[in-house]
Amino acid sequence: MATNPSQTRRSFLALAASATALAQKPRDWTNIQTTRYPDPDVIAVDKRFAKYMVFNAAIYRHFVGTKWAEGPAWCAQGRYLVWSDIPNNRQMRYLEEDSHVSTFREPSGYSNGNTFDFEGRQLSCEHAGRRVVRYEHNGRITVIADKFNGKPLNSPNDIVVHPDGGIWFTDPPYGILGNYEGFEARQELKEAVYRVDPKLAKIEMVADDLDKPNGICFSPDYKKLYLCDTGDPKDIRVYDVVDNKLRGGRRFVKSNGSADGIRADVDGNIWGGMNGGPDVDGVQVFSPEGQLIGHIRLPEVCANLCFGGTKRNRLFMSASQSLYSLYVGTQGAHVT
Repeated sequence: MATNPSQTRRSFLALAASATALAQKPRDWTNIQTTRYPDPDVIAVDKRFAKYMVFNAAIYRHFVGTKWAEGPAWCAQGRYLVWSDIPNNRQMRYLEEDSHVSTFREPSGYSNGNTFDFEGRQLSCEHAGRRVVRYEHNGRITVIADKFNGKPLNSPNDIVVHPDGGIWFTDPPYGILGNYEGFEARQELKEAVYRVDPKLAKIEMVADDLDKPNGICFSPDYKKLYLCDTGDPKDIRVYDVVDNKLRGGRRFVKSNGSADGIRADVDGNIWGGMNGGPDVDGVQVFSPEGQLIGHIRLPEVCANLCFGGTKRNRLFMSASQSLYSLYVGTQGAHVT
């Protein structure tokens, strides 16, 4: 018998709505392996999100024990996820093959954001050294950036790599405001976004119009750059990338919370780790037009996220004291 696509979609949304209704009772997160299908905490705010909801995929809580989980990045060669536990001055690792979690690097320079370049080398933003570093395959550390115009950076926060080898990162002052996530120090530069040229190793400022630039990601075609402002007014901005410069900065979305880390999927949707109370915490998903279409509810503030797994269809979420994951019906736009 032929299936009516519209009827199937309506049935799916009705089932999702029913599951959402059942979620009025707070979920017992001590029982981390089981939940009702579809997961009641994966919510289609708009029908466009339905195709990204995998019916029998649940949110998994893999680890509890960090003080502030940040900067997840997927290593395709090693089939593992690395993420930062900033106050504990360490990086953690999750292995895909058996879900084993262990301490990966300690001390870590109070690292925050992490990513991998197109040669499989890890890049990290360090609060302690107020710098961006690259871990070479032989174990050596290369300092990518630590000063601009002769002055020390504030505390590099999040980072992405362009296919041309350029390294883009944000530099708010969070790591030098006190001694909890780094070392208290005097801010000598205005908050800004930078690019490091791959050939000349020259650092240049590409934007300084945000109060507290934080999360950063490219659009699937690398023609746009998205930036989270966790200062005032707490929005996500988008810029056109023209000859390695940013042009036409404008508001992409003003959400009902504060977006920290962000990533794009292959369809151009922006997935953001959110902070804003029980009705906002988790991940919010925005269409390429900036409309809220989906919400993944977590019992903690979600600082950052990335797509990983063998097929890049697994969303990893670093949230306060925990690491979560969820299989979704799309793929990350980029390697990490």
